[in-house]
Amino acid sequence: MSAVERSTRVPFKEGHFAKIEACFDEKKQITGDNIGLENRTKGKVRDQYVYPNSIVLVTTDRQSGFDRALASVPYKGAVLNQISNFWFTKTASIIPNHIISVPHPNVTIGMKCTPFPIEMVVRSYVTGSTDTSIWKNYQNGVRDYCGIQLPEGLTKNQKLWDVLFTPTTKDEHDRPISCSEIVSSGLMTQSDLDYCKSKCIEVFKLGQEWASSKGLILVDTKFECGKDEEGNIRMIDEVMTPDSSRYWIKETYEERVKEGREPENIDKE
Repeated sequence: MSAVERSTRVPFKEGHFAKIEACFDEKKQITGDNIGLENRTKGKVRDQYVYPNSIVLVTTDRQSGFDRALASVPYKGAVLNQISNFWFTKTASIIPNHIISVPHPNVTIGMKCTPFPIEMVVRSYVTGSTDTSIWKNYQNGVRDYCGIQLPEGLTKNQKLWDVLFTPTTKDEHDRPISCSEIVSSGLMTQSDLDYCKSKCIEVFKLGQEWASSKGLILVDTKFECGKDEEGNIRMIDEVMTPDSSRYWIKETYEERVKEGREPENIDKE
C-alpha cells in the first residue's frame, strides 16, 4: 500500500487530534473516558473506534490484571503504543501488519482485520501463574500441554529445550489448545495456522535476539493475527510489549534461579 493510499484511508478530520489531546488530565494520565469520539468500544487497556476502512486504537494508561482494572499509570499507554510501533516496523519484513499510521503517542490507525479466535502464545521458559500458563498446568499434573508432551522433572523458570508455540482460545475463560484441535474445531485452517505459527516463532526469535543485546530475556509473549479485507494475514493488536510479554533481567537470571528466587522482571507482573 502506497503512502497516498494510506493517507486516503485515515479517518481523522480536523478537530479529532484536539479531542484526543483532551483525554489527558492534569496529571497526564490517559483514561480514554474524555476523548469525545464516536463509536467507542472500551477494552481493558485499549479503546477502539471503527470507521468504514480503518480502525483507531487508543492505548490508555489503564493497568489491568486478571481481567480487572487495577490502576492508571502515567504515560503507560504512550510507552506501550510506541513499543508496538517499534516492533511492527522492525518485523514488517517477516509478516505484514495492520499499521497505517501512528499520529499520536497513544494512537494507532490500522487496517480493519478480522482476528483469528486464537491467542498465539510463544514461550521458551517454564513459568507463569495464570490458568493457561505452562508452569501452573505443569504443577497441576498436565503433561500434554497444547499438544506438546512435557517431560518429567521440569522446574519453575527453567529454559525450555526449544521455543514452543502454545496457543490459547479467546473465550470468556481462555484455555490452552493444541494445533490439531484448532483445525479440527474449525477455528483456523491448517494453512493459515501453519503460516501464523511459523511467522510468530520467527518474530519471537528476533525479539529474543534484540532483547539479549539489551541485557534482557524475552521469556514469552502473546501475538494476535487476522485477515484484512483482501484476505491477507497480518499481525495485529500489539507486539512484544511489557503488557503482552514477560521480560527478565539477563544478568541476574541464573543466580536468582539457583537461589530459588524469582527472576528480576520489567513486565506487567
